[in-house]
Amino acid sequence: MTAPRDSFGQRLAWRLEAIGYDLFTGAVRLLGVEAASAFGGWLLKLIGPLSGTDKVVRRNLKLAFPEKDQAWHERIVKAQWENVGRTFAEFPMMDKLRPSTGRVELVNGERLKEIAASGKPVVFVSGHLSNWEVMPAAIVDSGVICEMTYRAANNPYIDERWKQSRARYGVKLFAPKGGDGSRELLMGMNRGASVALMNDQKFNNGLAGTFFGHLVHTAPAPTRLALRFGTVLQPMSVQRLKGATFRAVVHDPIEVPNTGDRSADIKAGVDAVNAFMEARIRERPEEWFWVHRRFPNEVYAALAEEEGV
Repeated sequence: MTAPRDSFGQRLAWRLEAIGYDLFTGAVRLLGVEAASAFGGWLLKLIGPLSGTDKVVRRNLKLAFPEKDQAWHERIVKAQWENVGRTFAEFPMMDKLRPSTGRVELVNGERLKEIAASGKPVVFVSGHLSNWEVMPAAIVDSGVICEMTYRAANNPYIDERWKQSRARYGVKLFAPKGGDGSRELLMGMNRGASVALMNDQKFNNGLAGTFFGHLVHTAPAPTRLALRFGTVLQPMSVQRLKGATFRAVVHDPIEVPNTGDRSADIKAGVDAVNAFMEARIRERPEEWFWVHRRFPNEVYAALAEEEGV
């Protein structure tokens, strides 16, 4: 689990963190879904605005919604902190947040059944909307064989707990690293498994495009996979309804053009994903993960100069 060169002190710190994580998980599960979700939302709404990350949230909102007034921005800032807090508190209980538990309304679930029956893989794409873990839970709950990528935790003990937690309800996680990760994705799709990727975060080496009127760089891997396997990008989104209840929406597939101009086709697919994500965020801005620095440094620098900071 840990590399031989890890120091005793580092391993001890990791183990102590893992113990804290276990205590948190146990307490959350004892509270129950609704109480834990409400507590997490209350806590982050209280302390989130006091953190340095709050500045990132506010700058992102200014970049995305410059036309909105100050009152609107303040309302969204508070609401998104509540959503983040609820989401983090819900993570240890994702086995209870699936369509089969009654806490997730599935819209266009017939499409998932169609994918499961076809035996042909698709590339699911989504973003950090509401509680984004509901998406993979809904996919596997519907009988679709799917592998999910994620960013591994720095602490290997906690990382192992994450994987075991997801495995309890059928979600197989792996963290792609360079070529090895690409090979694992390809192997999974060659076996007929679909893959699911979050495609809404900054990717420095990605393709340049437009997002809320600003330059962004987006990972092209989902579109490349769709082209390679002659399949579609299958977008999904998650909406928070009341408390810890959700709606998972299976949207119409995105057909990636296959004109023979590979660069142009990949660019078209990436642009379509960016447009899909922007539309979903505009619908429910309080439910996106605004704490992430989605835009390039020069965009933030230009905003700071405009604000006179």
